[in-house]
Amino acid sequence: MDLHPRPAPGEAKPWAFPAPERGALPNGLTVLRCHRPGQQVVAVEVCLDAPLDAEPEGLDGVATIMARALSEGTDELSAEDFAAELERCGATLDAHADHPGVRVSLEVPVRRLPKALGLVADALRAPAFAESEVERLVRNRLDEIPHETANPGRRAAKQLSKELFPASLRMSRPRQGTEETVARIDAAGVRAFYTAHVRPATATAVIVGDLTGVDVDQVLAETLGAWTGDAGTARPVPPVTADDTGRVVIVDRPGAVQTQLLLGRVGPDRHDRVWPAQVLGTYCLGGTLTSRLDRVLREEKGYTYGVRAFGQVLRSAADGTGASLLAISGSVDTESTGPALEDLWKVLRTLAAEGLTDEERDVAVQNLVGVAPLKYETAASVAGTLADQVEQHLPDDFQARLYARLAETGTVEATAAVVAAFPEDRLVTVLVGDAARIKEPVEALGIGPVTVVKG
Repeated sequence: MDLHPRPAPGEAKPWAFPAPERGALPNGLTVLRCHRPGQQVVAVEVCLDAPLDAEPEGLDGVATIMARALSEGTDELSAEDFAAELERCGATLDAHADHPGVRVSLEVPVRRLPKALGLVADALRAPAFAESEVERLVRNRLDEIPHETANPGRRAAKQLSKELFPASLRMSRPRQGTEETVARIDAAGVRAFYTAHVRPATATAVIVGDLTGVDVDQVLAETLGAWTGDAGTARPVPPVTADDTGRVVIVDRPGAVQTQLLLGRVGPDRHDRVWPAQVLGTYCLGGTLTSRLDRVLREEKGYTYGVRAFGQVLRSAADGTGASLLAISGSVDTESTGPALEDLWKVLRTLAAEGLTDEERDVAVQNLVGVAPLKYETAASVAGTLADQVEQHLPDDFQARLYARLAETGTVEATAAVVAAFPEDRLVTVLVGDAARIKEPVEALGIGPVTVVKG
């Protein structure tokens, strides 16, 4: 049998996160464009300066309803006609609201970009906000809330936010509103929020894909360039305050066969110099199946299918006064709740006493840095990261420099960062489970006072 010769590996090519070209349109809209040869599906992200803390008092969720209503018709197209035109373009359009603002996301074949971007521009320039459509979106949102409350992971996240932040701070409340606040939202409230916060001068559009043969300037001029609005006024940003005093809150779910674990505290945003080392150390602690938490709680003890540690930016500011959520999340069977928490604390204490190993650090760098070219294969992944940087007031080369900084971070530095991120006495622990069965063993651990709230 004749066998083909074994393929030889090719020469490694240097890789860096794509660098965008920055510009602005006459209407004040900031534009970041990034040519990615071969990416025939173009991704567009439009960042609107309409953050959750700008929602009027008592109308939590209006930003979410507004975001969803942007694709429900314009001054010239009904909701059905708008959807049909998008479909003819082969495009997908999504919008959501979060603490930094509202994000509108478009993916479309490059040859249909002018038409699809024109639809997005119409939605931003002249949304219909028809009463019937807004009422339908409100009903849909009200239907979603009970399902979210029933989900242990979502319920734990809601409780952790309530515990960490004062009630006056928007971060303490559900991002998409409560049943009480959403029920108050109507078309007039949605339009008022749109009028107050949506304008080109405070927005940024990110365009990523194979732009060969596309006159991007002309496309932008004929679409997003036709969007007009005033410059707006500066909005005061409330400072982030939090209480991460060590304590345990049990959200009671009588009869639950599993306990959802969520341990968290507030940390620095991505402007802080510790961020790269914190990313690396957190990955070693709980970023993958080979991390310390999984090795102990999953592989050795069999308590869980997986436990993860992560850092999530909540709000970022150029002066570094933003905040991130540092958390550990997973689920265990009810009987293992006490032992699993005890072993989790042992992992944290051992980490503080002995530090990470060079091997753990090397594997983490390889996974985080080495996988980057695959992670950013699509235009949508690049556009999403560039839009994140815009919302977090970061320089355009932040992601590229982050990978370089990760590769330079040593074991000692990563250890110091992760130990500081997850101190054993400064974690708020939320448990969603059967309080009658888990309260006593959790109290015996001595990791903080234990309170029980209704599920």
